[in-house]
Parts: sequence; C-alpha cells; structure tokens
Amino acid sequence: MDMRPLKHFLALAETLHFGRASEACHVSPSTLSRAIRQLEESLGVALFERDNRHVALTRQGRTFQTYAREALEEWEALRQSLMSEAHTLTGEISIYCSVTASYSFLYELLSEFRTRHPGIELKLHTGDPAQSLQRVLAGNEDMAITPRPRQVPDALGFKSLTRSPLVFIAPHAAHGWIPTTPESPSATQWREVPMILSEAGLSRQYTDTWFRALGVAPRIYAQVAGHEAIVSMVGLGFGLGVVPRIVLDTSPLAERVRILPVKPELPHYDVGLCVLERRLKSPLIAALWDEVAERF
Repeated sequence: MDMRPLKHFLALAETLHFGRASEACHVSPSTLSRAIRQLEESLGVALFERDNRHVALTRQGRTFQTYAREALEEWEALRQSLMSEAHTLTGEISIYCSVTASYSFLYELLSEFRTRHPGIELKLHTGDPAQSLQRVLAGNEDMAITPRPRQVPDALGFKSLTRSPLVFIAPHAAHGWIPTTPESPSATQWREVPMILSEAGLSRQYTDTWFRALGVAPRIYAQVAGHEAIVSMVGLGFGLGVVPRIVLDTSPLAERVRILPVKPELPHYDVGLCVLERRLKSPLIAALWDEVAERF
C-alpha cells in the first residue's frame, strides 16, 4: 500500500508551506502539489485554502488530518506487528528535544537500542522544550524528551530520566541591578532587575510563581525560545536569567555566568521521555519505550 499521499498531506498540514513540506518529504513542490490535488479530487472537497501568500487548512482538511494520522498509526502498528513475528523491526521513530537534551541524553538512550534494532531509523528534531508535549499530543512526533508538566495529560506516558534544579544566573561583571542579598530577596531589591526568561514552559511558570510570591511582576528584558540563548544573553550582561542547571553544565558559555544563591529555591526540573499511550500499540515505539529505564 502506498501511504505517501497521507504523509505528504500531513507534512503540508503541519508546515502550511509547500517548499518546506516538499523538502521534508524529499519530493519536488510540483509532486507534492499533485499528490494534494489527487487527494482532494478523490474526496471531492478542498483540504487547503491556498493562494500566492498563504496556505491554510479548511474545516474538511482538519477533519482529514485526524483521519490521516490515525490511519498511518494503525498501518504502522499492523506492519510492525507482522514484522515482529519475523523478529525484525524496521521503520522510523521521530524524537523531539532541546539542543541540550540532544547531547545530554541521546547517546546513552539510543546507543544500545541502535545495536539491537539496526533497521529502525531515528529522526531527531530539536527546538523549544515548551513545545514538546503539544507536538507529541498532536501526533507530530512519536516521542519527546521534555520536562514533566505539573500534571501529565492522561493520554501521555512519561518516564523520568533525570532531575535538575532551576537556578538564577547572573553575569560575572558587576552591575547595579544585581541583587546584593539574593539569600533574602525583597520586592524593592528585585523590582528593577532586568530578567531574560523563556517565553513559555515549566521554568517560566515556576519563575512567575516565585515573583508573585515576592509581590512584584518581573521586569522582562527579553523572552526567548529555549534555555541555551538565556545563558548567552546573561553572559553578555543584559540581565539575570533562570535555566535548568543541566543546561548551564553543558553550555560552552557556562564560565561567563555565575549562579546566584537565591532563596527560596525554585522547584527541580524533572526531565523524561514522553509518548502517547495509544502509540505504544506499535511494536516499533514500544521497543524504544521498553528500552528506557525510569530513574526516579
């Protein structure tokens, strides 16, 4: 069975850009356009609204997106089930994680798995960890290395890999806005401190809660996607930042910043592997999931 038209459709539905979708599918834009047109002709409806400036899913396209994801998942589960009878697993697993997680966990996580399952192709996508849960829930990724949310959605399975404290970091150079007594913070002391924070995600939630408890709103100098850029901007002297200690420990710019001994301390960051529970019906996904031993 040729499932490529469904894969082409899903790539375009995610990117909403014919050029990027065709690159992801390793086909020409004209081939991708032809595949979408043939799907629309078969269904008798338009799946996308498109002109020279933008591409958008129609209402029917959003309905078909759900079907296409489920159909591909069921097809892959059946294919892997049949292949597992022959003790061979082949196919693709996509994993989403931050840049820090890619070199902090992936070698240990995947080295033995690759030896046992050489027929499985692993596709790695890196980006802001704040997006990881949504990408798995939406079916854009098979798995993600992500911070554990305050409440794990019922549809997700989560295995902890490590814990890391969240820390306040400051530049080494002296600045008048750096709190002199971080061990005993006050609203007056922190009201004018320029902060460089994540746009979203667990570290931002914990930081906002810390400032609310202090009775002030943080003075935001910059909001960034991901934590790695925070270390760089703090090192340049633009403000204070909040990052997981694991990011600082693996950053090439770690020597340009210092940890402030702020009290009360922020909660720890629990980092782990997550997957949609229903995706574990696939022997391919289950093989990697079973490989991971929960640490905590």
